[in-house]
Amino acid sequence: MGKQTKKPRYIACIDMRSFYASCSAVERGLDPMEACIAIVGNQERKGSVVLAASPQMKQRFGVRTGTRLYEIPDHPDILLIEPRMQFYLEISMAITELFAQYVPKEDIHVYSVDESFIDLTGIIHLYGTPEKAAIDMQDSIMSQFGLPSAVGIGPNMLLAKLALDLEGKKKGLAHWTMKDVPRKLWPVSPLSKMWGIGSQMERNLNNMGIFTIGDLARADVKRLEDRFGIMGHQLHQHARGIDYSELGSLLIEGQKSFGKGQILYRDYETREDILTIVLEMCEDVAMRTREARMAGRTIHLGMSYSKTSFGGGFSRSRSIEEATNDTLKIYGVCKELFREFYTGQPVRQISLSLTNLEDETSMQLSLFEADKWQRRRLGAAMDAIKRKHGPTAIYRGVSGTEAGTAIDRTKLIGGHKK
Repeated sequence: MGKQTKKPRYIACIDMRSFYASCSAVERGLDPMEACIAIVGNQERKGSVVLAASPQMKQRFGVRTGTRLYEIPDHPDILLIEPRMQFYLEISMAITELFAQYVPKEDIHVYSVDESFIDLTGIIHLYGTPEKAAIDMQDSIMSQFGLPSAVGIGPNMLLAKLALDLEGKKKGLAHWTMKDVPRKLWPVSPLSKMWGIGSQMERNLNNMGIFTIGDLARADVKRLEDRFGIMGHQLHQHARGIDYSELGSLLIEGQKSFGKGQILYRDYETREDILTIVLEMCEDVAMRTREARMAGRTIHLGMSYSKTSFGGGFSRSRSIEEATNDTLKIYGVCKELFREFYTGQPVRQISLSLTNLEDETSMQLSLFEADKWQRRRLGAAMDAIKRKHGPTAIYRGVSGTEAGTAIDRTKLIGGHKK
């Protein structure tokens, strides 16, 4: 019996270009690629940030996600629109239903509101090439919804996403094979341009003398494993375009984390007010970690200072001996980092994450530490009340102060008004 050749896979990553701004443009009968639109959450606050910007808004005025309202020029061509997340979600779900007309639903993985992975392998015989299948989908999205899209195609999820991010978003469609990896992927620098490598990992790799994806691909895998564990092996594989994950699974299991980032409504100037936000964020991160039955050993806290103080900030991590999902334990580490690295300037953005995760059963709930067990039960009880009655059914007292934002943010979907 002859050796069977493995059937090639064709995974597409489809991105709706400037999705929120494009939806708002189409709703008003405007061309998404020509209209100058900025989606701004609260136009009564001059410090509000742009949540999305159309391509022309970026190109003509340099306005993009994160730009402040007061930085937007006064120009008659500019249209400021308030976000409607429920409307965007409805369009996103309708587009997913469109994909289901092409492939079975198990071949669709919704990655985010505006991006999905689709396994085209089963329909290649109808089109001849994956490019033709993808173009047909793009044409259908345009004809039914009036929305522009970009596509990356690859033999796995990783290369499909990289083809989209590094080439498809500029050209509209890009198809990468394993043969393209040395020519198209290895020259990429800085490392954070690659999906799955964040700024912290980039710094760690730079300290090892690794500055391009090619450097990472040629690095000694044992050295990477000694430094990063299984994640080091996965990074080395990914730098070579190798990805064995199934559609919808986590691409880098070791990189899984629970985190939260928040751009504040105003400059926070006092230590007490800043720590109020940090505690609220610890509560959110800890709750999601507990719900996943996980615990983490490494806490990361980052703060960006206001532009009125000429920017700057800090980003620091600290690992603890025993993994935790306890709100106050995480908050305690954050307070330590804050005391050590905060330099007194007004804060406008805060990020928090819990990484180096493991199953929560690894936590040592000793019989001699009754307080720890009581805190775990208290956390679980609060989580259960929130799940049943809503996020404002029970909350820490600091959230009811003027500095707190957790209650107001429950009125949003994904940071946008419902």
